[in-house]
Amino acid sequence: CRMETCFDLERCRRTGFKVYVYPDSGEKSSENFRSILASLRSSNYYTSDPENACLFVPSYDTLDRDHLSSDYIHNLGAKISRLKYWNNGRNHIIFNLYSGTWPDYLEDLGFNLDEAILAKASFSDNYYRHGFDISFPLFGKTHPSTHGSGGFLKANYYPPRRKYLLSFKGKRVTQYKKNVKRKNIISYKGLGIHSDWLKSSKSSYASMTSKILINTLLWDYQSLLHNSTYCMVPRGRRLGSFRFLESLQAACVPVVLANGWKLPFAEVIDWSKASLAWEERLLLQVPGILRDIGDDQIMFYRQQSQFLWDKYFSSVDLIIRTTLEILRDRIYPELARPTYVWNTEPGPLFFQSTPGNPPATYPFYYDVQGNGVVDNAHVTSSRPFPPNNAYVVILWHCGKTPVPEARWRLLVPQDGGKEIPIRVVDDHPKVMSRRFEPRSFLAPVVLSLDDDVTLNVQEIDFAFDVWRSFPDRIVGFPARSHYWNSSKSKWVYTSKWSNSYSLVLTGAAFIHSYYLRLYSEWLPDKLRHQVDETSNCEDILMNMLVSHVTRLPPIKVTQKKQYKDTSAATEQTNHGGVLSRWSDPRHFAERQTCMWNFEEWFGYMPLVSSATRFDPALYKDNVAITRKRFPKIEI
Repeated sequence: CRMETCFDLERCRRTGFKVYVYPDSGEKSSENFRSILASLRSSNYYTSDPENACLFVPSYDTLDRDHLSSDYIHNLGAKISRLKYWNNGRNHIIFNLYSGTWPDYLEDLGFNLDEAILAKASFSDNYYRHGFDISFPLFGKTHPSTHGSGGFLKANYYPPRRKYLLSFKGKRVTQYKKNVKRKNIISYKGLGIHSDWLKSSKSSYASMTSKILINTLLWDYQSLLHNSTYCMVPRGRRLGSFRFLESLQAACVPVVLANGWKLPFAEVIDWSKASLAWEERLLLQVPGILRDIGDDQIMFYRQQSQFLWDKYFSSVDLIIRTTLEILRDRIYPELARPTYVWNTEPGPLFFQSTPGNPPATYPFYYDVQGNGVVDNAHVTSSRPFPPNNAYVVILWHCGKTPVPEARWRLLVPQDGGKEIPIRVVDDHPKVMSRRFEPRSFLAPVVLSLDDDVTLNVQEIDFAFDVWRSFPDRIVGFPARSHYWNSSKSKWVYTSKWSNSYSLVLTGAAFIHSYYLRLYSEWLPDKLRHQVDETSNCEDILMNMLVSHVTRLPPIKVTQKKQYKDTSAATEQTNHGGVLSRWSDPRHFAERQTCMWNFEEWFGYMPLVSSATRFDPALYKDNVAITRKRFPKIEI
């Protein structure tokens, strides 16, 4: 089978990439399979209408097809073939972790796949249909459903070599009681190897590791992972092994000894950058070769292993999302993400590809691709502020009729005798999230301004210069922060002055226009609905999104005056005074609730604190004003 012969591509081009999950079958199902279905149903690609679906997923648990397992479903082939839209398996996908049974563990599911795509763990090259099937990772019953733990590498310690050169965990089977398995750790000190080894009379490993036996209680497996430079991953009962993902998370470079194993998502992941594949017959050469690998290469392996774990394997949800993105790239090759994107931060899940836009045009690839940053910007504002910009865009959210463009032009200065174009957009519906609606006329960078901002030309010019050096960050003026409240065990939003910040308000900030697209298309509707309902928190959500993508803080630049709210968003107090929205405790209560809800969706707190502020050269230095490029910032 190939996508061209066993998959209805025309259906997907007609309906879009939508995934339909059949209703509950009533059969028993494992926790992992329920996690898979939950992830599919929460996906942006999910549809409850089978007529509009491109891809179909049976609700029968197909993960464990070992007939000795308690999760095995009998007569599965007949049950699946009766599905309403089965159509010989066309446009269906089957997920599987365990195939075959004792003693041979052949790659047999016990039913006919027909034309269905198989996403299977422990895939052999001999059975893998290239460009059609998907090599799935093998994960255990306790693998997190969502928001899994990150990689264990928390700092780039150098040199990267650890206490042990190589380690392995397995099971030793005695010759006299083959059904009794005992864990033993075997230390071959001459080679610097620590291993919990599978020892049998037929094992080629036994001769190398049978010198010293140590009781398992003397060693902790997690400790071994943390203290080993390399982790050996030989085949288990099947080609795949749980050791692979365990070593990946621990930044212990996997040494794979499983001839013919199609590594997980090998179609898009370059595993040569994070692991070593070794011929089983050349096992005895492994220690010598590993010693010859330099420290720089080891560090590269470890860093890449953490990237792959965090982006693709840390939870069942990420594994399913990766599977769907691979299928989407196959179905729409004109939108397919290049291999470079799959193997480089921040990964493909944040790469919303469009024809004609290579990776170098995206904010997080400017540095690594060496692409120049644009010299012009667009202003998205409620009042014009045009210096050094291509043109001004005014998003009119007021309930009254927009002011005619002719009146706006009176406020816009000439640019070298040439009138700066101005465009007024009477935006509908008038909701807060529309502020970050991606628009075809926007340049790569947007200067987002509120109608109460008071900034001069040089302040904006300097901020733009800073943004050109950091196009992947939010660069702006007013900042806020968050901190951990240990008594409440919660993150707290604050506007109080401090020596650090983690948010830059989008009321006066430069933002790459690509983040507007992620905000509108990648984030779930429920988060944007909360912003619209409260007319608040859009800046918090945008900051959390950008920090989630980049794992970096925003950047604050200096300004002449402090940022104050002078907008009409005020109300009368009981004593006849006027209460600013920024002084209203309900306003901050809303923002606090927003932060908690957003954090819950991201699964962690993505905001990153910073104590850095960018000032112009010679800022407030006691030198002649003519020597300063931006003197009006401090006058």
